[in-house]
Amino acid sequence: MILRKVNILPTGLLILSLLATPISASYGDRLPEFRHCVEVCEKENCGNGPGATTIPLLHRLLLWDCPSECDYTCQHIITDRRVAAADSIVQFHGKWPFYRFMGMQEPFSVFFSLLNFLAHQNGLSKITANIPASYPLRKYYVFFAYFGIASWVFSMIFHTRDFSVTEQLDYFAAGASVLYGLYFALIRIYRMDQGGEKTKSLLRAWTGLCIALYAAHVIYLKLYDWDYSYNMAANVVVGMLQNAMWSWFSVEKYRKSGRLWATWPGLVVAWLLSAMSLELLDFPPLWGCLDAHSLWHLGTVGPTMIWYNFLLKDAQDDMAGQRLKA
Repeated sequence: MILRKVNILPTGLLILSLLATPISASYGDRLPEFRHCVEVCEKENCGNGPGATTIPLLHRLLLWDCPSECDYTCQHIITDRRVAAADSIVQFHGKWPFYRFMGMQEPFSVFFSLLNFLAHQNGLSKITANIPASYPLRKYYVFFAYFGIASWVFSMIFHTRDFSVTEQLDYFAAGASVLYGLYFALIRIYRMDQGGEKTKSLLRAWTGLCIALYAAHVIYLKLYDWDYSYNMAANVVVGMLQNAMWSWFSVEKYRKSGRLWATWPGLVVAWLLSAMSLELLDFPPLWGCLDAHSLWHLGTVGPTMIWYNFLLKDAQDDMAGQRLKA
């Protein structure tokens, strides 16, 4: 199983994407009948002569070659045999045997990642259309949306075709979004965008620290050790810190203002924590395509939309308060 995306607030929408430990070999890979099937398929179909099987253009564009076509076909041959024999469905290469659609390995995860991408894109449009450029937090909202958009673009790419490079890009983009969520949380909650030179110095130091932490994170994973356990722990800690901060902020904001929208960050956190149970209750894909991980991606769309509505309400309330003080 590969757990994938959360950054517990709409950064929040990404940590579980980082949580799992993909496995280079699974029970299905070790089955003698699977290995024999692949061997026979490659021998009969992957030669250079006139008998070689032609791969559809769309599949070739998505880098499906003859050995990978054989691997995919044999996964489903073995799975069908096991289902007919009332045996359990097993994983291959750390993944369930999904049915492709238009060459995409996990079509529902791709589609639900697209919905998350559109939710961030719509949120960005709301921010730029309704918050003036002069508002000091606006740029942080915009960057928040850009990080979210990038993370879901790479999620779509990764679920379309799982290669080492697409996995790394997906994890690095998700990790950046998670860390940016914590970076932004401190700025908004403690209003580090306001104040004198001392506050500006703190903001510069906080910015430099976050950049250094992310650079060290990428360098460690890329150049030293691609350690899934470390990656999981790092992102969980960062995500839970911002979850706790926004939950506290939500309670305090509602207590002081009495406005219902002030509770939305707490609602988003609760929604996402509930949706995480889908990852914990992993199961073979329904109809060969709809699994717990794809449903988790679907479960993050609503909280993202609520989150951008909160950012908009919060900014409008802040600007109204500033006008009253003027």
